[in-house]
Amino acid sequence: MHIAWLGKKSPFCGNVTYGREVTNAFLDRGNRVSFLHFAATESETENDSDCSEVLLPFIYKSQVYTIPSLNSSKILMRSLLELRPDLVHASLTLSPLDFLLPEICQELNLPLIATFHPAFDSQKLRNLKASTQFLTYQLYAPFLAQYDRVIVFSRLQRDLLVNMGVKPDKLVIIPNGVDPDKYSPGISDVKQQFKAERLFIYQGRVATEKNVEALLKAWKHCNLGEDSKLLIVGDGPLDSSLKLSYGKTEQVIWLGFVADEHQRINILRGADVFILPSLVEGLSLSLLEAMACGVACIATNTGADGEVLEGGAGVVLDTKNVTTQLKTLLPLFRDQPELIQALGQKGRKRVLERYTLANNITILEKLYKEILNERKFNFIPIP
Repeated sequence: MHIAWLGKKSPFCGNVTYGREVTNAFLDRGNRVSFLHFAATESETENDSDCSEVLLPFIYKSQVYTIPSLNSSKILMRSLLELRPDLVHASLTLSPLDFLLPEICQELNLPLIATFHPAFDSQKLRNLKASTQFLTYQLYAPFLAQYDRVIVFSRLQRDLLVNMGVKPDKLVIIPNGVDPDKYSPGISDVKQQFKAERLFIYQGRVATEKNVEALLKAWKHCNLGEDSKLLIVGDGPLDSSLKLSYGKTEQVIWLGFVADEHQRINILRGADVFILPSLVEGLSLSLLEAMACGVACIATNTGADGEVLEGGAGVVLDTKNVTTQLKTLLPLFRDQPELIQALGQKGRKRVLERYTLANNITILEKLYKEILNERKFNFIPIP
């Protein structure tokens, strides 16, 4: 099968990881993948797989959205004509091109699948960020109806889109997944490196929607002692201001963005508790990676993260008063190693049951075949 994958390779975000993991898995299974993405030059991103690449011009791109150049749709159409894929899978980049894709693929008689994974909170009025993301869903819903299928990560996300008018038979739940052999419990020297008896970690963007300040406020209030350390892994627009306000202590360690995957796994294996205090989320890969490594996890019930941790696989916080809740939980986790161990085991078990990459790729392959079998797709050349 030849898949034309439209996604992101930079700047680093969950969409980048999702595209890399899924396309590499398809290549490993003997499929052909062509990766179309926004980039100015080939040197802007490393091609770390056997995918052929097509670079699409852009005016601006960030971790959140992309503004394509005016001629990007023509280049995309010409590239698809030359590539002749069996289908197109768009990991939507929050770009105006997302709205043109159905028309382009209809003209070329190509099936079109989307993965729609903007962060959300099913309770849209709970905070400003949730309300803003809700508007994104409202904007996209009419266009998603024009795709052959739309992949979402959770039943909450599916229900949200159904309520906005997207037909249920258009939506398929295939969550994020991780490789539990790669992300697994193991020996780590991280605690020795940072001289920590108890190690807490946040991994993700340092941005408003991630609500890192709520965690830092609780950490400062609790004063857990010299043997407890908090690692902040990641960077973002609030990095400098939060360091200025909360960074003058040996107990908070700012590692910045860690590009090396082996290093990130080593950090997770050495951590005791993973904390994700987000105001909005999709389905956090960082959360799944921590769970797979046997780390006890705390996350807010936003996006699909509460669904991931439900039933005792972790501790679920309400997005309201996160700081207050963490003030109670942080000392508890410092003093209860049995609780940490039990939650770590339950979290890994949950990943093995529902969130393995291999199982999700198998489901995705079946979806591709189902769509291709629904009708015979004939390639239409340029007149």
